[in-house]
Amino acid sequence: MEDRSRGRSRNRVVVVGAGLAGLGAVQRLRGAGSVRLLEAAARAGGRVCTRPFASGLAEMGAHWIHGPSPGNPVFCLATRYGLLGPEAAREENQRAEAGGHPPLPSVTYGSSGRVLSPQAVSEARDLFATLLASARDFQGAEDPPVSSVGQYVRAEITRRVPALGGGKEDARRLQLAILATCLKLECCISGTHSMDLVALEPFGEYISLPGLDCTFPGGYSSLPERMLSTLPEGTVLLNKAVKTIQWQGSFHEEGDNARDFPVRVECEDGDTFLADHVIVTVPLGFLKEHHQDFFQPPLPERKAEAIRCLGFGTNNKIFLEFEQPFWEPQQQLIEVVWEDESPLKEPSTDLEANWFRKLIGFVVLQPPEQHGHVLCGFIAGKESEYMETLSDAEVLSTMTHVLRTLTGNPLLPTPRSVLRSQWHSSPYTRGSYSYVAVGSSGDDIDVLAQPLPEDPEDPRPLQLLFAGEATHRTFYSTTHGALLSGWREAERLNRLLETPSGSTVHK
Repeated sequence: MEDRSRGRSRNRVVVVGAGLAGLGAVQRLRGAGSVRLLEAAARAGGRVCTRPFASGLAEMGAHWIHGPSPGNPVFCLATRYGLLGPEAAREENQRAEAGGHPPLPSVTYGSSGRVLSPQAVSEARDLFATLLASARDFQGAEDPPVSSVGQYVRAEITRRVPALGGGKEDARRLQLAILATCLKLECCISGTHSMDLVALEPFGEYISLPGLDCTFPGGYSSLPERMLSTLPEGTVLLNKAVKTIQWQGSFHEEGDNARDFPVRVECEDGDTFLADHVIVTVPLGFLKEHHQDFFQPPLPERKAEAIRCLGFGTNNKIFLEFEQPFWEPQQQLIEVVWEDESPLKEPSTDLEANWFRKLIGFVVLQPPEQHGHVLCGFIAGKESEYMETLSDAEVLSTMTHVLRTLTGNPLLPTPRSVLRSQWHSSPYTRGSYSYVAVGSSGDDIDVLAQPLPEDPEDPRPLQLLFAGEATHRTFYSTTHGALLSGWREAERLNRLLETPSGSTVHK
């Protein structure tokens, strides 16, 4: 076996993608002679993206730290950098078992233009939470009753229909309409078009950390910006889209035939980078679209299959700025219920006519002194992707119509301005985040995370390593999953680079 100790100090690592996984990996790498981080976009941060809007900031991507407590590396890093407010540091906030998405003080409007009974809303919400919790109990089940979370929840609702709303027809219909909204909210959380696409058996593998979700006072982007500032100048190259990664090769620098590299990274602009190891942190949505051409030779079939089978959907936001709020000061969430809907009825497939019905409601950005009077709407799935194709004016006009319908106020003023995310159209992302789809399992996440070449005896190990939220089995879809995955791959490389023989520690 080739002894790699000679020239190990010159070991070259290229990291592709400057999201939290890529930045985290570069921060943690030791023992490499040269590290380059290539980012296709004009900014670092990936799916963390803060933009100015109204008088404050809008989070186009990641919004909250989910479960800000000592077990959350994003929370710990943000705390160390002094990026969080005093609330987040309170111990009782860190200990709260919120189940991932704590309820906010809310008002729920129905499509008949009235505020719905808080009791009816909380009854339906509690039932839905119970059903979702029981859906998590099938983890490890040999033979789950159905394949998807959506099918399971609907079957359980069907079983309970006679008792819904105390047996009264109107109350029952309203309960079903609220449950339909609960399913749409779950689509946003899972980043999917429908809960019928989310696999039932692995659903319980996802872990929610304790702590009341918190935001970054200076914007989520303050975290990647701070991470970037700790790296040596010249490490990160922006606007450097990678075209292909050739691996298992034997590449030489011009004029230096003594040293050969197994990997060659070619960029869209023609620049090339030779490397011993490449950490790939691009989103699963991008891999789904490009993995056949992105890697030469193509990825092993097992990994290609994992990329195909795992789910990756879209969850977008629509920000609306108002001159004056039409909501009460204490309200932090405005929920939307279309009273003619039911989880037991097939949803409309006419996107043009009904896309806005997938909107689950609006979070009120806090505090208004910082942000102005701004609502942030959430919408997932195919409807969300259709929304991306519309103009700002069309989105604004539709949102005005929706809010006038819900509040029963035909004179409700048009919002002053609108801003929305368009993650599906983003060429290097192609969606928002991953989920475990029907036909896949947590094992696919582990296969996606497995370095190449697969042969542990290969004299040139760890040519390709994989990180990103979709490679973390229990924290997929989160920023903390992304960061941990970057650290994981950096440590995997560190173990190789710091071992005297250099070729015996492939794990």
